Parts: sequence; C-alpha cells; structure tokens
Amino acid sequence: MASLKVLLRTNKQKKDGTSPLVLRITHNRKSRYIYLGQYLEEKYWDFDNQRVKKSHPNSKRLNNLILKKLSEANDTVLELETKDDPVSVKQIKNKVKNSNADISFFDLGEKRIKEYEDKGTFSVARADQSILNNVEKFNGGKDLYFHEITVSFLERFKTYCLTELKHKKRTATNQLMLIRTLYNRAIKEGIVDEKNYPFGGDNVSIKLSSGNKIGLTEEEIRTIEEMEFEKDTSIWHTKNIWLFSFYFAGVRISDVLSLRWSDIKNDRLYYEMSKNEKPVSLKIPDKAIEILEAYKPDKQSKNDYVFPYLKEADQDDEEDIFRKSRNAARLFNKWLKRIAEQAEIDKNLSNHISRHSFGNIAGEKIHPLMLQKLYRHSNLKTTINYQANFINKEADDALDKVIDF
Repeated sequence: MASLKVLLRTNKQKKDGTSPLVLRITHNRKSRYIYLGQYLEEKYWDFDNQRVKKSHPNSKRLNNLILKKLSEANDTVLELETKDDPVSVKQIKNKVKNSNADISFFDLGEKRIKEYEDKGTFSVARADQSILNNVEKFNGGKDLYFHEITVSFLERFKTYCLTELKHKKRTATNQLMLIRTLYNRAIKEGIVDEKNYPFGGDNVSIKLSSGNKIGLTEEEIRTIEEMEFEKDTSIWHTKNIWLFSFYFAGVRISDVLSLRWSDIKNDRLYYEMSKNEKPVSLKIPDKAIEILEAYKPDKQSKNDYVFPYLKEADQDDEEDIFRKSRNAARLFNKWLKRIAEQAEIDKNLSNHISRHSFGNIAGEKIHPLMLQKLYRHSNLKTTINYQANFINKEADDALDKVIDF
C-alpha cells in the first residue's frame, strides 16, 4: 500500500530561508511529491510529528490544511487500491492532484488575498481584490475554473479591460499577470494540469513596457525647495514629505510616513522597506535634517512617528494604519498638483516621481552598482534598465552629429 507523509523539503530552501511543505507519496519504493503551496522556516516545523509548531502565528490553520490534504490523499489512495488493476506512484500522484479540481479561480484568489492580509500587506490584497472583481464582472458573476481559462478567454478579457474598463495597457497587463500567478499556483497545488497552460510560447505572452519615466530637473527641485507655505498646512506637509522621499533616492511615500524617531540613530536612517522587507541604513543629508528639525517640537517619544499622518491610527490594527497611509498618499497627490502649478512645472508631479527625479538627476553621475544599493534592487540589470530611462546624453550627442550641418 502507498504511504503518505507531509515533509518540509529543506533541500529546496528559497533565498528568504523558507522551505516548501510537500506531500510525499511512496509506492513500490518510489516517491513523488505534491507541493502544498505553503513555505516555512525550519524552526517552525516539528520533524518528528510532521506538524507546524505552535510558535508559528498561523500554526492552527496550516495544521488543519495538512490534515485536510492527508485525508483527501488517503481517500484517493484507498479508492485506487481497492481496484484490481495495479497502479504506479505516478498514477497515484496524478489522481491525488486532480482531486483538487473543484477549487475555483476565485477560491484560490481569495486564499491569496487572505494570506496577504494576514501578513499585513494590505496594498497587495486590495489590488488583487480589485482584479478579481474585474474578472468576476467579465465572467458574468459566475464561478470560474482553471480549465475554463483558455487563450480565447484571456484575449477577450484583455479587450474588455482596454475597451470597457478603459484601462491603460500596463493596467490591463497587471490583470493578466495576476491570472498567470494564480494559474501557476494552481498547477503547483495540483488543481489544474500544466498541459492546459494558456501563457507563453504561442499562447498569451505578457510583456511589460517600461514606458516613459519623466523626472524633475535640478532646477525644478530647487524651485520646490524654495517655495514657502504656512507651517502645519497640508501643502506644507506635502512639500516636506515629498522632498524627504527624494533626498533618500525616492523612498516610497508609505515608508516615509511610517518612519519613527527611533529609526534615526547617530545621524543615520534605519528602516525596513515595506515592499520587500529589505533593511536600509543611510546617512541623513543636511537637507533632510532641516525637515526633521521642523517636526521635532511635536515629538512625543522616541517611538512616535516623525510625520503626523499615522499618529491617530490604531497601532493594533494594521489595516487602519494601511488605510490612513493610503488616504494620506492620495491627499499628497492632490497637493503636489497645486505645487506644480505654483512652481510652473509642466510635469505630472506625483508621489512616485520623486524616485524618477532622483534617477534623472543621478544620470551618469553615480555608478550603477551604487545606484543599485540606493534603490535596493536585487538585480543590477533592474537598475541599469531603470536608469536607461534617464541617461540620454550619448543619444543626444549622436543626434546632433547627424543634423548639425
């Protein structure tokens, strides 16, 4: 009889130190593995009892998942082995995987959203929910199964995004990327067979366009720095927070808002990027120190926020913190347009343009390896591709050589 066991495959450890939970099926001395779609650090796994330790924040939910998968797999094995025909371990694996075929696209999507909410990554959860709502509306409110997601379905959905929802190409691409992500997960969890995969090759190809990234010039930055506004007004806070972001290579506005005085030690800024949880340590430029000095009189404790927008948030409610941070970012975009008008800057001044502005001014002044460190990119190629939007001198000189006659 085939034996079933849930293992933590530490030999398949990812860069973040987590390893996949798998269901191992052994039959006639041969083994096959089914990935359960969950990853754990080794310290949370009870190797003797094949359970998640209670010290893990989601131990109960994960252990229930393990029991459910074992029960489903055991029922499938018993069903196969009560028949007279001999079966291979590969047949058992395929049968167990296909027992998940009743899980819909929306079921898996909601599961992913719940996981991000549990981690406190509400920005991703909200973006995913919006995409799921679009797919559901396109599908007429009916449930959707992975075998129904064909090339034709995806092409029609893309057209729907561009024409009915009036999405830009990049936004429509983001919709398809989530569908692809969930489809890949469905394959790994045995919900759908990979032979039906509708992406890549001659099927639906997803290509990201870098678009035109336009940053401010040094002169435009100086103009904003010299603008004066009444202290403690929304436009005053907006100017300070946007410039603070720029002074640190375009750090995300949400990260600026969440800075606490305890993050500042010996004239250095220490914080963790919300997007990828990478630790950052940077010297605080003099211009940023001037901004900090303006907020020091309101400092209540070393754990207090530097900027005021999250001070009233419920610190025990991560969703409330996310909501207030998002609302503040929307407010800043509104006031940044007012700043652009007053400064006579004919560009779309927004929260994210602080990063583009840093890249534009950095240009050819800073070596790509140092820019990679400042941007906290994992791959140098990402930095080079990003900076390619702003390094135009060689192309400009080449153009002049041709037309200067």
